[in-house]
Amino acid sequence: MFKGKPKKNNKDASRMKRMRRPGMSRRKVCKFCADYLEIDFKDANLLRNFVSDRGKILAGRITGVCSKHQRVLTSAIKRARMIALLPYLNY
Repeated sequence: MFKGKPKKNNKDASRMKRMRRPGMSRRKVCKFCADYLEIDFKDANLLRNFVSDRGKILAGRITGVCSKHQRVLTSAIKRARMIALLPYLNY
């Protein structure tokens, strides 16, 4: 009779290490760091990518922006709202 757990194949173990967990994805790279882009409050088309359909500023963990650029981006979005380049609400 067989006692205990069966041994795993080395082939199975190495394959399991390479597989990712469901829901786990690669870390997003900051768009502004990678492409050396400047954040300008007058560039409404760029800023719209970081605002939800409800008008809220999206979090950095969702968009992949680093914390340094997230702070600059937030102030740029707020400035663009003040001079009516971006809406406060999108209903």
